Amino acid sequence: MVEQLRSDAPVLVIGLGRFGAACAGELDRLDREVLAIDDNLELVQKWSERVTHTVQADAKNIDALKQIGAQDFQVAVVAVGSSIEASVLITANLVDLKVPQIWAKAVSQSHGKILARVGANHVIYPEREAGERVAHLVSGRMLDFIRFDDDFVLAKMYPPKFIRGIGLNESGVRSKYSVTVVGVKSPGKPFRYAEADTVVTNHDLIIVSGTNSDIERFASLDR
Repeated sequence: MVEQLRSDAPVLVIGLGRFGAACAGELDRLDREVLAIDDNLELVQKWSERVTHTVQADAKNIDALKQIGAQDFQVAVVAVGSSIEASVLITANLVDLKVPQIWAKAVSQSHGKILARVGANHVIYPEREAGERVAHLVSGRMLDFIRFDDDFVLAKMYPPKFIRGIGLNESGVRSKYSVTVVGVKSPGKPFRYAEADTVVTNHDLIIVSGTNSDIERFASLDR
């Protein structure tokens, strides 16, 4: 039986490079208890004012992890990416300490496979995901793009002309293009959920969901 983790469980973040520092800082902003560690004292000092708990420690050493109480954490993020050997060793140490949920950053597909095999529950490819996102954005068709599992995509864009000025149910956007308009933002107003009778104007932005290929096809329509 898989242990149900608390949504407010403290998080151990290992590595205070750009990815790890951003993760630790955002968790701290969300009022999650965070212990961020790095073997680089300069980085630890740099982030000590932005993250509540920072400690200098060498996570490649399992005894050092025990000393900071890593075995008491339910969630850990291995944000080390510059050294594949180090990230694998750190992940293995966390597995040996029986940390229930381990998120590990990978810099390549092979790196990710190794991390998964040694016991990482979740493997993250931040550079690859960022690259894919930018590729969609530089096309000029989308203003934001997020891909989830199973080829499911959410995208922010300007609405094509054929859905403007009429209700979404009349435009037939879902039946014609297999995408769903889930949200609409008018200038100066927050996003609102889209409904069947929602009318999109020339000044609005829309959030749409669908498969990658369907979203791409929809985004290419005349605006």
